[in-house]
Order: sequence, then structure tokens, then C-alpha cells
Amino acid sequence: MTKNIYKAHFALLGANIIYGVNYIIAKGIMPDKIGPSAFVFIRVFCGTLLFWAIKLFIKENVERKDIFRLALCGFFGAAANQLLFFHGINLTSPIDASIIMTTIPVIVLIYSYFLLKEKITSRKLLGISIGSIGAIALIMHGNNSGGTSSLLGNFLVVLNAATYSLYLVIVKPLMKKYHAITVISWVFLFGFIFVFPFGISDLISTDFAAFSLNTYLVIGFVVIFTTFFAYLFNVYALNYVSPSVNSSYIYLQPAISFIMVSIYAYVLMDNTYIQDINAVKILCCLLVIIGVYLLSKAPKKLA
Repeated sequence: MTKNIYKAHFALLGANIIYGVNYIIAKGIMPDKIGPSAFVFIRVFCGTLLFWAIKLFIKENVERKDIFRLALCGFFGAAANQLLFFHGINLTSPIDASIIMTTIPVIVLIYSYFLLKEKITSRKLLGISIGSIGAIALIMHGNNSGGTSSLLGNFLVVLNAATYSLYLVIVKPLMKKYHAITVISWVFLFGFIFVFPFGISDLISTDFAAFSLNTYLVIGFVVIFTTFFAYLFNVYALNYVSPSVNSSYIYLQPAISFIMVSIYAYVLMDNTYIQDINAVKILCCLLVIIGVYLLSKAPKKLA
């Protein structure tokens, strides 16, 4: 059992390294090589094929009454959030996006309070307040910080975090009822249906002849690692560690993003990201992490 727990932590580490690297890798080919909507179209289409290929080995049907909830999950968890994220990262700094995404536990708690009537303690309220201050300061700092930051891009990433957080709340009953692969297969299928009208025209107008080897490698990384393996790593880890342990690994994403941007700026001498690291962003990141820590920290039990 101990060996499996170690494997689970390695899986979580791998998943969040992938997510952290993805911010700057995905941004690298947009919009010069491919538009955000076309990129999402390819990602969701390929993800649907990969997850349904695994689903063939899981003989499980879903009840008709759950189809509508699965469609909602597809809209919020695979279509809206990915379109918002890719359009947002296309406009803003990878560091800004990674910091904003760590607010997901804060947003999930707010949704849970209104939709699931979960209690918010004074400690959690303090965590929400501190985390929100950090996120709002970062968003407002977007147009004044130099580098690749953007107010509009940051706002789109916030909307992405909000839609994904809503997905996490409404998918919870389905995850308890069905196998995780069954759920994600249907989520991606419905997601593709919703993405289709937004991405098809962008895909058709894409100049594939201009793609370089690097372009195909980036798309392959996002499809195979960010979309497929990262999710499987998370599903595997949830079999052995608690959701709170799983979510705590989100702290790694800004750190990985900072490292990647530093490599691009100071090792590869890419001036595009040279101004993306500053004291304000570091302070905002610390505020968000403190806020999420307060939310995830279990209350002390009385002896």
C-alpha cells in the first residue's frame, strides 16, 4: 500500500509539472501558427477519441436521467473552460495564468456554499478573502506590468477558472456513481459537440502548410500529455490519496511556470518573457497560495 501511495504522489507531481509547463508551451504557437479555437477543437477531438478508446474496455452504461448533467459537465468542463483558457493564455502571461488557476479551490468553495449548502467557516472566509485579494490585484495589474500580461487575458483565465470550478461541483455526484473514465468520456464527447461551432471555421482557415515540426510537437504535447496523461495521473492518484492532497499539488503550477519563464528569459535569452517576473506578481502569488492553504488546511480535532 505504501508503494502505491508513493506512486500516487509521483503521478500528482507528474500531472502538475505537465500543467505548469503547458502554460508557456501552449502559448508558444498561438496565434502565429494556430488560433486558440482551432487548438481547442483539435485538443477536445483527440481527447474524445483517446478516452473513448479506453472506454471500450469499461462495460458501463449511464442512466438517461444523467445525460443532461453530463452535457452540462461537457459544456463547463471541456468546452467553455478550454476555449476561455486558450484565448486567455493567447493574450496574457503564462505566470499570470498559472497564479490565477490556483484560485480554483477558492471558487469551488463559493460554488459549494451556494449549490451544495456547504458551510463556510471563519478560517475559510479568511482564505477566500486573502486569495481573492491576490487574484484581483494580479488581474488589475495586467495592463500595467509590462511583459506579456493583459487585463483581458487575465479576465478570460478567471472565467476559465470559474467555469472549471463549476464543473468540479456538478460532476461530483457522477464521479461517485460511475467509473471516472465513463464520466470523462461523455464529458469530452459533449464538450466536442459544444466546441465544434466555435472551432471549425478557425480550423478550416488554419494554414497547416506553415506548420513546423515544433508546431506538431507542441500540439502533440497538449493532446497526449496535458489532456490525456495528466488526467489519467490524477484519476490514478485519487485511488490512494485524498482529494485535498490532490488539490494541494496545484501550488506547484506557478512555481513550474516561474521556472519555465526564467529558462526562456535568462537561459534561452527570449526577450518575450523577460518582464513577466516582478515583485507584484510574486506577492500576488503568495497571497493566493496563503488563501488556498487556509481553505485546504483541515481543522484541528478536539482530543
